[in-house]
Amino acid sequence: MGEIDELTMPLEEAMRTQRAIRRLKTDPVDDALVRRLIELALKAPTGSNAQNWEFIVVRDPEVKAKLARQNRRAWGIYGRLGRRIARNDPKMQKVIDAVQWQADHFEEIPVLVVACLKGARLPFPPIAASSYFGSIYPSIQNLLLAARAAGLGAALITLPLWSTFAARRILGCPFNVLPCAVIPLGWPQGRYGPTTRKPVEEVVSVNRYGNRAWRGNPAAATQQR
Repeated sequence: MGEIDELTMPLEEAMRTQRAIRRLKTDPVDDALVRRLIELALKAPTGSNAQNWEFIVVRDPEVKAKLARQNRRAWGIYGRLGRRIARNDPKMQKVIDAVQWQADHFEEIPVLVVACLKGARLPFPPIAASSYFGSIYPSIQNLLLAARAAGLGAALITLPLWSTFAARRILGCPFNVLPCAVIPLGWPQGRYGPTTRKPVEEVVSVNRYGNRAWRGNPAAATQQR
C-alpha cells in the first residue's frame, strides 16, 4: 500500500476527504515515500520565492520520546481546558479523545516530520507574522494532501513546539531556524471518511464583512458592486 507511483488520486478527492488522522498504526513508513511527500511539499510557493524551509524527519526513539514529553506537557494544560469548554459538545469530545490518544501513543508514531523556517522574523507590523509563516504552511498543506493521496494518516500539530527553546534543543536547530509544525505520519488505524464543513454561504461575505449575499442567489451575488 502507498507505493510511490500510486499518488494518482484526483486533487478534488484528496481535498474533499482530507482530515486530521491521529490514531496511527506502528507499521513502518518507507523513507522513499516520506522523501516523495517532502519533494511535493517543496513545490509550494514561498514569500519572495525564498524557499527558506527546512524539514526534519524524526525516527530516532530518543528524539521522539523528548518531543512526546513536550507534547504531553502542553496537552496537560490545553486538554484540561478543552474538556471543560467542550463538556456539553459530544463532537468536540471525540476530537479531544483522538488528541489524547495521540499524546498517549506519541512515541509509537512511525515518522514525525518537523517543518521549520530559516531566517529572522520581523516583530512589526503585526501582519509580518502572517507573511513569515505564509512561507511554510502552503508546503505543509502540499505534504498533507500528498499523504492523503498515498493513504497515509497525518495531521498538523504544534503542541510539541510550545517551548521553542526546548524544541530547538531537542532537534538541534540553530537560533535562526524555527520549528513551526509537527506532522505525524503513519498508516491510519481506521479509514478516511467524509468531512463535515460549514456551507460556503455561511463563511463568505461579498465586498464587505457580514454581507452574506450568497445565502440568497450565489450567481447574482457575484455581480454585486
